[in-house]
Amino acid sequence: MVDEVWILRHGETEWSKSGQHTGRTDLDLTRTGEVSARSLAPRLDSVPFDLALVSPLRRARRTAELAGVRTYELDPDLVEWDYGDYEGMTRVQILETRPDWSIWKDGGPGGESPPQVTDRVDRVIKKVRSRKGRVLVIAHGHILRCFAARWIDQTVRVGDHLPLETSKLSVLGFDRGTPTIESWNS
Repeated sequence: MVDEVWILRHGETEWSKSGQHTGRTDLDLTRTGEVSARSLAPRLDSVPFDLALVSPLRRARRTAELAGVRTYELDPDLVEWDYGDYEGMTRVQILETRPDWSIWKDGGPGGESPPQVTDRVDRVIKKVRSRKGRVLVIAHGHILRCFAARWIDQTVRVGDHLPLETSKLSVLGFDRGTPTIESWNS
């Protein structure tokens, strides 16, 4: 069984900076995003990983490369939540027309529902838990928050309580066999 899973949200993009929902839109990192991704290299270089999984979207791949991750597998299940009609919109814009909306309970109209995202994340967790050693996962804010919630056997709605900034690392593990969040958003 895997010992530890390090998860890393990609560096800043123009849309993450402005608060726009960035699901499948394939954006580049900003200069700030590139600098912060590079700053992770010494920390990641000091830790041996037995497997690295990366979202195929450009912002995650570029973060991996700048952070010095030389060998990784692309995993399509790690792409960000498909926001559908809400792609590119901010939460404030969405709440103007739908004041009770939450991605965690409603999903994105024309995109993915929470159960669909749960299925994707559960496939990645199954793959990760079948490995030995330490795994690195580089992906996106909402999908990683869902990953952490499912890691500790909770619904994806728990992700609402796990803010995750760009270029931040978190560590998931086990305490006597029980899945745990060891550190978050550091």
